[in-house]
Amino acid sequence: MTTNETRRPVVVCGAGPTGLMLAAELRLAGVEVVVLERRPGFTDDRESRAPGVYARTIEIWEQRGILDRFTGSRTGRYSHFALLPVAIDLGRLDSPHAVLLLPQARIERVLAEWARELGAEVRRGHEVTGLRQDADGVDLEVTGPDGRYRLRGAYAVGCDGGRSTVRSLLDVEFPGTDATADVLLADVSGMSRDLPGLRQRPFPFVRSERGWLAVSAVAVSTAGEDVLRFIVGDRSRPPVRRAAAPTFEEVCESVAAVAGIDLSGATPQWLSRFGNTTRQAARYRVGRVLLAGDAAHVHPPFGGQGLNLGVHDAVNLGWKIAAVVGGRAPAGLLDSYQRERHPAAARVLLNTRAQNVLMTAGPDIDALRTVVAESLESVEVNDRLAGELSAVDVRYDLGGEHPLVGRRMPHRELTAPDGSTYGSPRLLERARGVLLDLADVPALKAVADGWADRVDVVTAACPRAAADDLSAVLIRPDGHVAWVAPQDRAPDPRELEAALRRWFGDASAGPDGR
Repeated sequence: MTTNETRRPVVVCGAGPTGLMLAAELRLAGVEVVVLERRPGFTDDRESRAPGVYARTIEIWEQRGILDRFTGSRTGRYSHFALLPVAIDLGRLDSPHAVLLLPQARIERVLAEWARELGAEVRRGHEVTGLRQDADGVDLEVTGPDGRYRLRGAYAVGCDGGRSTVRSLLDVEFPGTDATADVLLADVSGMSRDLPGLRQRPFPFVRSERGWLAVSAVAVSTAGEDVLRFIVGDRSRPPVRRAAAPTFEEVCESVAAVAGIDLSGATPQWLSRFGNTTRQAARYRVGRVLLAGDAAHVHPPFGGQGLNLGVHDAVNLGWKIAAVVGGRAPAGLLDSYQRERHPAAARVLLNTRAQNVLMTAGPDIDALRTVVAESLESVEVNDRLAGELSAVDVRYDLGGEHPLVGRRMPHRELTAPDGSTYGSPRLLERARGVLLDLADVPALKAVADGWADRVDVVTAACPRAAADDLSAVLIRPDGHVAWVAPQDRAPDPRELEAALRRWFGDASAGPDGR
């Protein structure tokens, strides 16, 4: 084993969307970071379970100024809940976004390029095999193409998936339930979309006593044909832990048995399998090591929420680690990561469990599906699930009476003092805190001057300010609102100062923030 390398402030284990997003967030804050990835290369473009992302993830990428790098379709308005016949209308969200359709493999490539541009080092083919920590840092044992070595960092984050090595080395409890179903996935070309028994719109879906089958179009093959994704939950197949991908013959047999469809004439592009294991780490932090993404929570992929959940973990965590590494974090800032993200993930696990039940067969489930589908006809119920699936309605418990505190800052059109207009996401491109002064209050700016090295002060007018009941807003780097001055009373600079200290530590010594 080689000698220790120079200490790195943060080591990220895993170069999936969560790890790469976290690496970029750390670099935006000026923190040195190395990413260790077990796989030698990128995921093949054809091998992407996640077909796209929802509004909140799209908003985050817009806030960081990278949305234009993701070249997918942004016209989708609808999602589903347990493939019920009533769609979830994402077009009613208080957001200009709904769904961005592009495969996970492409998302990883874009995030990897961005992270590298920012200065992150990504080492592929490097696997973590051991971990020790002390009061000053974390030592990782790593096996790479040239042998074994040690890497020391001030902090480490396990973003290494549902079978996380980091979580295992930490011996963190991972309570929940094991898989009860074996679900097969096949992306195929050479099949028509217009199949008997699959005419349900907007989401073709069949249930029978044997199981269920869902079909969607995911891509276009090199020959110009549609690539259809067949996902079949076959109740006759017991769950198999860590099994290899199924054969195409297995998929054809299950599809025929469940839905009476002959898939044998199609050409398979990719085959995979998954289960409905549902688990969540009891602790997201053990000393100087933290968990994010699938390393912290696993659930069935129903509703397409997993990739989004990991990205949101990364954006919540990145600025907090950076503040600690930079020596400016207030007490307990890093512990707020679990307080905020654990309940958010628990809610996703709750709704995916519900969807898992609703997708099974039987007269009792038939009745339940009917009741739930009828409930979704209600605008109020539909809107609530739209906010939940998209994560637009996530609210952290930060205290405060204003309904916006703890929620993400919604997209608003702003007018600068020079008369130019722009969208509020642009405020967060630097991944810093922002005091948005909508009433031009000098006393607030005077207070915020003490945090000028961490918080930008922006004066602007907003046509929606009255409706939102806002005269000033303190926004954290992750886009969530930490403090609000409502319009019905004069802003209190002491309240702003308390919020700044709570989230950004003590003020700098100089009046210019340096």
